[in-house]
Amino acid sequence: MKLQTNLALILIFLASSVNAETFVYITDQVDIPIRSEKSLGNTIIRLLPSGTKLSLLQITEDGWTEVKYQDTIGWISSRYLSNNMSAREELKQANTVINENQLLVTKYETELKELNKQLLILNNKNKELVIKSSKSEAEKNHIEQIYQDALKLEHENEKLNQEQLQLKTELQLAQNNSQIERDTSQRNWFIVGALVLFFGIVIGFIMPKKLNRRTY
Repeated sequence: MKLQTNLALILIFLASSVNAETFVYITDQVDIPIRSEKSLGNTIIRLLPSGTKLSLLQITEDGWTEVKYQDTIGWISSRYLSNNMSAREELKQANTVINENQLLVTKYETELKELNKQLLILNNKNKELVIKSSKSEAEKNHIEQIYQDALKLEHENEKLNQEQLQLKTELQLAQNNSQIERDTSQRNWFIVGALVLFFGIVIGFIMPKKLNRRTY
């Protein structure tokens, strides 16, 4: 059995020797010592738990494997090593990954709830902005209408001013014509009065002479 394990590890090592680095895993239920020498004496450097990933350096025919873990290089009995992680450790790591993923899911759900709250706030603000925009548009249209009405009134006022100016001009012309007519009438009456006076004087001189002639 030991020979088969050694042969399996040797075949694994030879099959993977083309790679830059080969890894093996500790597959036992207890912590396994990594030793400074290939012996079971007092040569333990440290203990490594099951599932620890190690860099494979070499395998010897006497059942020892030289490995590297972080900055530590030492020897471990080949029967505690495998090129595959144990199902128990894979399940353990899988559960760890699942738990981490669940934490991430919880975190993302919390973030999603917060984003939904922010989205709701933004939607409400957007509705308020739409309402304000509608009011602003209505006020703008109202102001434009007032401006148009003001322009129309200004145009009508200008037209009325022109008509008023024209009426004043016509009134002034009428007053001038009336004054001319009054002056003409007064002048005519003056002439008529002068003629009447002239004829009265003439008659006053002629009539007495005629009366005197008749008397003689």
